[in-house]
Amino acid sequence: MNLKRKGWFLWAALAACGAPPAPGPAGLPEGAAIRPYKVRVDEAVIKDLRARLARTRWPDAIPGSGWKYGVDLAYLRDLVEYWRTNFDWRAAERRLNAFDQFTSVIDGVELHFIHQRSKHSKALPLVITHGWPGSVAEFLKVIGPLTDPEAHGGKAEDAFHVVCPSLPGFGFSGKPRDPGWNVPRMAEAISVLMERLGYERYGAQGGDWGRGVTEWLGRNDPRVVGIHMQFPPGGPQPGAADPNAGLTPEEIERMKRRGQELQDHRAYGAIQGTRPLTLGAGLNDSPAGLAAWVVDKFWAWSDHGGNLESSFTKDELLTNITIYWVTETMPSSVRLYYESQHPGPPREGARPRRPRNDVPAGVALFPKEISVPPRKWVEKLYNLVHWTEMPRGGHFAAMEQPQLYVDDVRKFFRGLR
Repeated sequence: MNLKRKGWFLWAALAACGAPPAPGPAGLPEGAAIRPYKVRVDEAVIKDLRARLARTRWPDAIPGSGWKYGVDLAYLRDLVEYWRTNFDWRAAERRLNAFDQFTSVIDGVELHFIHQRSKHSKALPLVITHGWPGSVAEFLKVIGPLTDPEAHGGKAEDAFHVVCPSLPGFGFSGKPRDPGWNVPRMAEAISVLMERLGYERYGAQGGDWGRGVTEWLGRNDPRVVGIHMQFPPGGPQPGAADPNAGLTPEEIERMKRRGQELQDHRAYGAIQGTRPLTLGAGLNDSPAGLAAWVVDKFWAWSDHGGNLESSFTKDELLTNITIYWVTETMPSSVRLYYESQHPGPPREGARPRRPRNDVPAGVALFPKEISVPPRKWVEKLYNLVHWTEMPRGGHFAAMEQPQLYVDDVRKFFRGLR
């Protein structure tokens, strides 16, 4: 089934701006309405979470081993105790609900998204997409500066209308019930969402799997004016006699050092890409296990200098982790790895992939990103017009270094409005 839908721009724009929900115009598929949404978790779910945390059966650990064998057990126990006794999920709900949220069914899955419109009528629409193990909670500190720059030290001409979806199978979006929900399919659903919202031109930004979505949108949706990314791909020319030809010693050393730092942190992708349900059974049943699996990635992929809470507060970490717990979306989210590593035949009605990505592209390279390729390699893949090497920060840039993130997004899109 082709995901393109026509003829509802005005209705969708009114709905997205807060107008009362109404049935779509004639011919709109059943369930395709845009409906307001608020996060509200039943108190019984929170009580059950605390009870499970209290019954955690802890593993043993070699004294003083820290993060060498995996998550630091002492840190995890402290985090879990805080989660059980001090973390205020209702406060987290209020922070989430401070933004306008909606859902709409696309390709059979209910897609949740924040849609925060700027007060500036000429603001550029911008879709921001998270990855794993992230969520829309990654962006809570940047939505305000992006939509209302004047209130955050910026200029009105840098304003954006922000759309921040929960990927299908993640967070408050629905869980796909059929195979094949890989990055292109998710990106196509987000393209449909932007069409339903009435946006005839927009920018796209993302990291991790969100970078893949952003790349697809830039390649395949002619309404996209530019793409801004973290976690850029890039490698040497296949078959090159010297794969590092043309690179500076600093670039070579940076790649080598980061590769060594993450040498023992790559098994998660193999597990999630081959046996996601086996893993998901444990992560969906044990909140302590879920916390360990997620926080280990935040440790490996952030610029904390040995103290994770110099990059993220416990409340920030636990807001993201709790979203996975209360929605039971860890099993469905890790399935994205399997779908990406086991692509099936082309889906009927899917948009054909364009051979080249010619839309203007920008990259913010943070030093503790999972990979730190040189610009020369990335330029082979994109129409790269903007490149920033950040002084600090890592994979979850909008949460860890919100000001650097916002400044670079503003700078890139200034020439594309």
